Amino acid sequence: MNFCKLEIFIPETHLHILQETLAEHDAGHIGKYDSCISYYHVKGTWRPLEGANPYKGEKDTLSVEDELKVEVTCRVENLDTIIEAVKKIHPYEEPVINAIPLIRTGL
Repeated sequence: MNFCKLEIFIPETHLHILQETLAEHDAGHIGKYDSCISYYHVKGTWRPLEGANPYKGEKDTLSVEDELKVEVTCRVENLDTIIEAVKKIHPYEEPVINAIPLIRTGL
């Protein structure tokens, strides 16, 4: 498989820098287009545990916040570099980034 889809959960305040970072690393390049992403408003929940340094929230208290779920297609060969770059700009201590293999694209 040559492509995968990344799902990245991030606060809306960081969407622009995420878009720039993805474009710099050729994520979202589909045919003759680049910067192709989709994003959706979602609710995220988490509870910081002992030793956590949360972007938002307090230890042992369940947080419920608005977030964006960003989806972007990338080449598997670029996956590690893209994830590393996203982690550098992501405000969360433990960002949720899912890489899902794609059997076919552009159907």
